[in-house]
Amino acid sequence: MSLRNRIAIYYTAATAVLVALVFTTLYVMIDRVVYSHYDHELASVSQRALRLAYGRPGEHHRDKPSDDDRHDKDDTRRERRREPLRPEFIQLSTTEGTPLRRTANLGLIALPVDTTASRPIFFNTTAGGLELRLLQRPLHASPGQPGGWITVARPLGDAIAVLADLRRVLLLSFPAILITLFALTRAIAARSIRPVEEAISTAESITREHLDRRIPLPSNRDELYRLSATINALLDRLQEAFDREKQFTADASHELKTPLAAVRGTLEVLIRRPREREHYEERIRTCLDELERMTQLIEQLLLLARHDSTREAAALRPIDIDAVIARVLQRLGRHAMEREITIDVAREGGCIGLADPDMLAIMLENLLTNALKYSPRGSTVTLRSGTRDGRPFCTVRDEGEGIEESRLEAVFERFYRIDQSRSSESGGSGLGLAIVRKLGDLQGITVRAEHHEGEGATFRMLFRQG
Repeated sequence: MSLRNRIAIYYTAATAVLVALVFTTLYVMIDRVVYSHYDHELASVSQRALRLAYGRPGEHHRDKPSDDDRHDKDDTRRERRREPLRPEFIQLSTTEGTPLRRTANLGLIALPVDTTASRPIFFNTTAGGLELRLLQRPLHASPGQPGGWITVARPLGDAIAVLADLRRVLLLSFPAILITLFALTRAIAARSIRPVEEAISTAESITREHLDRRIPLPSNRDELYRLSATINALLDRLQEAFDREKQFTADASHELKTPLAAVRGTLEVLIRRPREREHYEERIRTCLDELERMTQLIEQLLLLARHDSTREAAALRPIDIDAVIARVLQRLGRHAMEREITIDVAREGGCIGLADPDMLAIMLENLLTNALKYSPRGSTVTLRSGTRDGRPFCTVRDEGEGIEESRLEAVFERFYRIDQSRSSESGGSGLGLAIVRKLGDLQGITVRAEHHEGEGATFRMLFRQG
């Protein structure tokens, strides 16, 4: 079922309940007004009949004058001046309900009497094939004489006809109102959701090759405007992700093709003609170096892919950051000695931070490897740790050329190199710092590059306190 039909049905159903309540209330009110009018007329007639009955000597004595008796004098004069519009039936009965006297228009019909009533009552009945409205009032006997009942009735034909017509009008108008309301609501809903349909049409036309298309924004800044703007923002992020994926795929293909091409070229040269053993060994070592570089690149790509796809949180716990630093230095000490680079470790008190030990080790290893690659021989790489302003930190600083201030964020992009030739010669893949940033984000560790005039590159890690 479409949205417009659901809106129309829900609105019509709610309105149907409300209209039904209104119609029911209207019918009940009119029903009461009609019967109240009948009851008032019957009361007036009964008062006149009582005056006539009490006015006959020797039959009944008169009750104490009531307010109704006094007020009905005017009603009597008005009734005498007015022509009767409908017949009235009057009957006098004994206390047992036996008719004593009745008007000629009753013929042989006897009006029912409720002998258990102790006060005037109104009720409906059927007599002689007529629907009647009755008023039964008690007659009080004079001393030594029994009492009785006076019953006044009027046919309900007109009232029944009016109420029947009213029911017919209400019952016929109810579905007509609902059908009209459904059609109007559906048209209004269709107009209201037109921007949604346009958004759906645009979204359906957006493919991987046409991510530049956007949903037109409505003129009114309402909920639909916010929805369209949110979808457009989502498409912007999606396009950026696809662009990064394309760039990543192209860069990865290039990085993998370079060592493969070097290995292939070396092997093709070797098989052209026989060579000396030393030459073979040198070329094979070159091939092994290229294969090692390719292996490291694949491992880094797999590491990034694994952490990009997973939603699992890092196994964070309070750890001694200095202990992780010591473990990493054991692995990289030989590499530093080969490049004649000194690693200076400075500790400023205890350093306990919240981190995943294995992830932190990878981050430190990548930062130190990056510093060793771009530091000149005989220089010093400074590794400092401690706590400042209540927050654990760790910095890695080299004595290389440093990073320009405009490139401090770009260095964390995948396959980004400040100096393409220098990075290729050093065996860098451009993924080390990207891995550092990714693992830092997973652990809530802030990683940033800093620029200090006249100094090398500095990378700072800020931990959450453990």
